[in-house]
Amino acid sequence: MIVGIDLGTTNSLVACFIDGSPLIIPNVHGEQLTPSVVSVGEDGEIFVGNIAKERLVTHPSLTAEIFKRSMGSKKQYNLGEHTFSPEELSSFVIKKLIEDAQIYLSENHGKTISEAVISVPAYFNDTQRRATKAAGELAGIKVERIVNEPTSASLAYGFNDSREFAKLLIFDLGGGTFDVSVLEKYNNVMEVRAVAGDIFLGGEDFTDILEKLFIKKAAPSPHEIPKENGDGDEEKADEVSSPQVKQRSLVESLSLKETNRAILRKSIEDAKRAFSGQKTVKIQCNFDDSSYEADISVGEFESSCDDLLSRLRVPIKNAISDAGVSLKDIDNIILVGGATKLHVVKKFVSRLFGRIPLSHINPDEVVALGTAIHAALKERNESISEVVLTDVCPFTLGMESSRKLPNGLYYNNLYTPIIERNTIIPASRVERFYTLHDNQSSIFCRILQGESHKASENVQIGELTVEIPNAPAGQESADVRFTYDINGILEVEVTVVSSGIKKTIVIEKNPGVYTSEEVEQKIKELSSYKIHPREQEVNRLLISRAERLYQESLGELRNIIGRELTNFYAVLDSQDNKRIRDHSEKFREFIEEIENDRSGNL
Repeated sequence: MIVGIDLGTTNSLVACFIDGSPLIIPNVHGEQLTPSVVSVGEDGEIFVGNIAKERLVTHPSLTAEIFKRSMGSKKQYNLGEHTFSPEELSSFVIKKLIEDAQIYLSENHGKTISEAVISVPAYFNDTQRRATKAAGELAGIKVERIVNEPTSASLAYGFNDSREFAKLLIFDLGGGTFDVSVLEKYNNVMEVRAVAGDIFLGGEDFTDILEKLFIKKAAPSPHEIPKENGDGDEEKADEVSSPQVKQRSLVESLSLKETNRAILRKSIEDAKRAFSGQKTVKIQCNFDDSSYEADISVGEFESSCDDLLSRLRVPIKNAISDAGVSLKDIDNIILVGGATKLHVVKKFVSRLFGRIPLSHINPDEVVALGTAIHAALKERNESISEVVLTDVCPFTLGMESSRKLPNGLYYNNLYTPIIERNTIIPASRVERFYTLHDNQSSIFCRILQGESHKASENVQIGELTVEIPNAPAGQESADVRFTYDINGILEVEVTVVSSGIKKTIVIEKNPGVYTSEEVEQKIKELSSYKIHPREQEVNRLLISRAERLYQESLGELRNIIGRELTNFYAVLDSQDNKRIRDHSEKFREFIEEIENDRSGNL
């Protein structure tokens, strides 16, 4: 049979479709959640789940967590003498889930697992999806279907929903990622209208906020303050035990020992959950023969989370705009992911939408239940054979291009979208590209994923070169077809129009993520460039606003903004101050007109 896996940042689950309904399969400990943590023992033994989570405190240098955020990147985790990629660590988690599920299904239902459906954040890019599929394959399980987490959650809620029509917004805030999806339900049809998200925003970031608050406020526990000893050392004792000295000692202790940070982190996690029922939480932790504590109020915590809450608003606004609906059109808001249990998050969502969101299906379990329904659909299970589900492409996919300007010069580094974000999948689109130079012998296709007007600011996920006959500029061309399937995998086919020669690539491997060293190097390179007029404040602000609008827009409006941006770049390149001033004012009016049209949705 096929099982569904919710491979989470903090916890993972496995589920199946049995006797007409989805079921979470308990792990060997009888628990629904398996921590997404991996640890290596001194003898090289691998620990996964609950044991590994315990070893976060005792053996932090031999234990890894939160590696889902690094899926598809070049990051390596050094656990003692062993080095693992995020995909390898994830494979250990998947293997543990499959083993526990196989034992349960064999003993209770006489079933054997043959395949798995794995969920990913809707905003995972092509590389991250392929890395997730590879993790399953490394675990020894067949993985053909990769599904979006919010879509799975909507299936779980829609499975027993008798309404003929409803508009749903899935608010999915997990341990490490945030997704929002807008869906429409027509009888047995679930149609995803739009998705948006932030793959670096989750419950861990709220934990970070609380940790910083604690470090800032930490003071010595009362029983640790030295008492007057009668030997004239009272002043010295007060100095040693002062909050400032104690705080400095705390910071030093955390920087010196990984174990100390792990201890504090666990205390912070416990306190974060306690906020749901208390106005003030006391956080205390002990290490290095010292005790540290701080009282933190709900108000302090919530006000410190303002920046994170502002980041939550952006994907919500984008998804609603792309779906062509308004807040009042949404019938239900569904909370998904463990971080939505935080009082500050529930409060934020309730105020934003003016109503209480739904959470009657455990937010920790709803995605896994949905993956089980996905698995049943793939198996063509008779009990849900009438359910039809559509999904969308989360990112715009396209190519780098150049454009000839009226003055005869060429403007490079442009992005030409081919499949726009939130296009219903599977999808296939084709664009024709022409040669720019006389006797050009080949066309180089740089395949990109992202929303920026500038090609260099998007993620390169592949490249392809095709040979063409020599001819005058513009007389030779190639049709570039992008095909994006239901698993989020992209195939690119390039056909030379004159000769019919075809070349195809299935995008397989390209991390597309800078390391910290590469980022530093990029900053150094950029700082060496001479300041250009476009970098002046007024014009830089206009460019930033336009680029944001370009990313937020679709279709013809996006094309119009792109053309105006290109023209503005060309004006700035002229370094003609009068021309720049005249065009800047027109460009500003153009931007404000679009912004005024878009305002009011959120």
